[in-house]
Amino acid sequence: MNQQITKILNKIENNGFEAYIVGGYVRDYLLGISSTDIDICTNALPKDLINIFNANSFNNPTYGSFRLRASKYTFDITTYRKEGKYHNRRPTEIQYIHNLLEDLQRRDFTINAICMTSSGEIIDPLGGRTDLQNRLIKCIGDTKTKLKEDPLRILRAVRFCTILNFNLDPLIAKEIKKNGHLIKNLSYQRKREELDRILLSPNVKDGLNLLKSLNLYDLLEISHHNLVPVNNLCAMYAQLTISNQYPFTKLEKNTINNIKNILKIGTINNHTLYKYGLYINQLSAKILNIDVKNVNSMYESLPLKSPQELALSHNSLATLTNLNQQKKVKELSEKLINLVLDEKLPNTREALTEYITQGGE
Repeated sequence: MNQQITKILNKIENNGFEAYIVGGYVRDYLLGISSTDIDICTNALPKDLINIFNANSFNNPTYGSFRLRASKYTFDITTYRKEGKYHNRRPTEIQYIHNLLEDLQRRDFTINAICMTSSGEIIDPLGGRTDLQNRLIKCIGDTKTKLKEDPLRILRAVRFCTILNFNLDPLIAKEIKKNGHLIKNLSYQRKREELDRILLSPNVKDGLNLLKSLNLYDLLEISHHNLVPVNNLCAMYAQLTISNQYPFTKLEKNTINNIKNILKIGTINNHTLYKYGLYINQLSAKILNIDVKNVNSMYESLPLKSPQELALSHNSLATLTNLNQQKKVKELSEKLINLVLDEKLPNTREALTEYITQGGE
């Protein structure tokens, strides 16, 4: 265990409290996966943690979560707690307690309830390590209750199956098919966050097949035909039909739409390279199974890469043709660009001038 992690645990213990790493870091550690996000559970109260770490305030007192950054690690330190009924994915009340097992029982999946001490000892009262070995995603306690408390757990279960290449507990699968409609109560932002992780996984096809088998496609408002895994989110979303309610930045929307346009054309050529640039064409080429090296060579050989590179400027065109309307000049410029891209004219001042003066305009 890294000394920085041990130092944080020891600081809590040296003040007379229990402290354990719990959740994703321990799960990934046992699977041989590196992680820098660390959850710590403790019987120290929020006020105790403020004193221990000389903090001025507690950053999330309602849910007893204390965040600390040290070196490359982010620590979320949480007081043992028992939760009341859930409303909108959040417990309506929490009660700080002193029992580790009771705290673990409120969590979602057994593989996320394994603990580690400051000495590296594994504590696993709920059988999470066995489920890790069996590569199984299984709920803690009553499955139906867990999924209804927080419907995001439905998508988290699929996400963990996907990225870890695990199987879904048959009981979870059964309850998801019965209660999958609950994910419609989730925000599109939350749904997208889970889809992002699934789409970027090497096992994305398995993840999407699992979503489909659980009848979640229509509920997520997504569909697709053939899908080629590409390590780029926009390239993956470009292959989906998806509700416009999902949040994307302006840049993401433009990238997705541009890739979709090239996919409709079905090939990479001088016109797609000129219009959309090298990067968009590289992503599209991967989906279209076109050698990216060839795309790079094509781009380097382009006779022009922007309107400014046309050998005749707008002013020159206006003088040669006596065209006064800017719109007409622009149309002529675009015509010449297309002829150059089609390699019907060389991009030289002489060739373009001769084309115009001989009536090409």
